[in-house]
Amino acid sequence: MTVDSDWDDWLLRAVEDADPDGLAIWYLGCNGFVVKTSGDTTVFVDPYLGIGDPPRTVRMVPVPFDPSEVTEADAVLGTHEHTDHVHGPSQAPILASTGADYYTTDSGHDVVKEEAWVDNWSVTDDQLHEVTEGDSLEIGDLTVHVEPANDPDAEHPVSYVFEHESGTFFHGGDARPGDFEAVGDAYDIDLGVLAFGTVGMIPDSDTGEPKRTKWYNDENMIIEAANELQLDTLLPSHWDMWKGMTTEPTVLHNHANSFDYPASLEIAEIGDRVDL
Repeated sequence: MTVDSDWDDWLLRAVEDADPDGLAIWYLGCNGFVVKTSGDTTVFVDPYLGIGDPPRTVRMVPVPFDPSEVTEADAVLGTHEHTDHVHGPSQAPILASTGADYYTTDSGHDVVKEEAWVDNWSVTDDQLHEVTEGDSLEIGDLTVHVEPANDPDAEHPVSYVFEHESGTFFHGGDARPGDFEAVGDAYDIDLGVLAFGTVGMIPDSDTGEPKRTKWYNDENMIIEAANELQLDTLLPSHWDMWKGMTTEPTVLHNHANSFDYPASLEIAEIGDRVDL
């Protein structure tokens, strides 16, 4: 499978040309992000550039870049093994063209082996690293902590806390509330990403018949998770991606209004940049 971008390479060039004072974070749609630091460290998290598996999963946002055109990356991180988080056609070309390191859990590495990244995309074994809860990674001027994640649909999900002198960024993968209180107590998180979506009638993977399906946090769950994490700012993700699962993120202002956290909402669309 090859990736065909709707946007040419302008977003990649914007990331490469950026010279942030602290942390700059771009939203790639779905649950993908690029983090770039004042020390010129660049990390991709869950970049997914596929179109899904129509008609069951149908991509609703543009494909923002061709991964083979990435020229700057120090690491790529995967939160869990689902195809829109660990995906050879989206991520292996980044590793092959930049020499970046790849980090994900044991279940994510099962996907890497099944898709034969080493054979099919010229990825080398020494680029592939397994992580688990409690690990800490030093990537340039970033320290990345691997923390728990409650995602009942995944085999082994994790979340990531990015610490930098300018602020702390959290990426929760597709996790729901339940495992985040200790994370909220341990870190002062400036900006946190949590997956948000509606419940939809999605064709069952076995029968093809429409089935009531819930993959992400609803309005109340995402605010509950934000309070467990004690987030200063919540950035909802994933709400734009799958047909039947899309929703309107500005409704979260109403749901968050009477709670201590988050103090504010950051509503980002694909291609947007947020700075810490």
